[in-house]
Amino acid sequence: MLEHGGRLRAAAAHYTIPLADWLDLSTGINPEPWPVPALPASVWQRLPEDDDGLEAAAAAYYGNPNLLPVAGSQAAIQWLPFMLPRAAVAVIAPIYAEHPQAWQRAGHKVRFLQNALLPRALAAATPYVLLCNPNNPTAGHHPRSAVLEAAHQLHKRGGTLIVDEAFVDPTPDESVTALAATDEAPNLIVLRSLGKFFGLAGARIGFLFAGADVRQRMAEAIGPWTLSHPARAVARAALADSAWQAAMRPHLIAAGQRLRDLLVPFGEVKATPLFATLTTPDAPALFEHLARRGILIRRFDQQSLLRFGLPGGEADWQRLAAALQAFPPGAHAPQTGDNAL
Repeated sequence: MLEHGGRLRAAAAHYTIPLADWLDLSTGINPEPWPVPALPASVWQRLPEDDDGLEAAAAAYYGNPNLLPVAGSQAAIQWLPFMLPRAAVAVIAPIYAEHPQAWQRAGHKVRFLQNALLPRALAAATPYVLLCNPNNPTAGHHPRSAVLEAAHQLHKRGGTLIVDEAFVDPTPDESVTALAATDEAPNLIVLRSLGKFFGLAGARIGFLFAGADVRQRMAEAIGPWTLSHPARAVARAALADSAWQAAMRPHLIAAGQRLRDLLVPFGEVKATPLFATLTTPDAPALFEHLARRGILIRRFDQQSLLRFGLPGGEADWQRLAAALQAFPPGAHAPQTGDNAL
């Protein structure tokens, strides 16, 4: 089982800091989530039904009806490799670690291409190419035109492009979801999530965009009621709330820039509207410095990366800024062996 952000209880126990005193920046989840209203009692009492309008709301939001609701994009990550013939997959790395693990578990041969551009991934001549766009954890991104060109090139040789767009909602013009499994890109598979932009990670809501055959086989594999009735109700309303979406996008873009500006003095920074990633040789020391002040971030040892999620209110922003300002240049933290926090 891989470790992920959000392991706040483990951090609280390790650093003996009460849970309530932490500022958790270890995920890329919007700290100002879509405001979930009170739900009618019926969503708790009745089994979910497929004709409740969720699929229609999702098709309207994403611009594509070729979708399957799943229990967070994580469910699609785990099941998708089993839906496709075993072959080699080129993975543009570093990448969200659940992706390559799922492909390996399903019997595929994974070729890791470190910090590669799409032309190099295509040159690997594998039947499948997999990428996150924007990428988690590096915050890098591939231009939409390059992603579509890659899909077209793969289609010519019978290949498939798989794109995880979990963090693309703040910048919808960069998304290729609307073209997945259409005549323009029939070999394009896209994964989406309501956990990041909408801040609804706990509801476990996601979508797979793929051809009818893949969607049907996955639906049969995961079984009925993959989304709870309350989750379907919340997702339907959130996807239809265009006013909230329109207001949130520029807010997050500004917040992402603010976070980037805070981190620039400490090394190389790449940022999305939902998180920023810092590359620095001081990663172990800075991680420890912040943790001892009750601020949890994600540390990726192999790449010397630190990923910072967005603070919420102004007090949280000021707390992070003060902690960063107090970081002594050239500090070195001991290697404690608990780097997965």
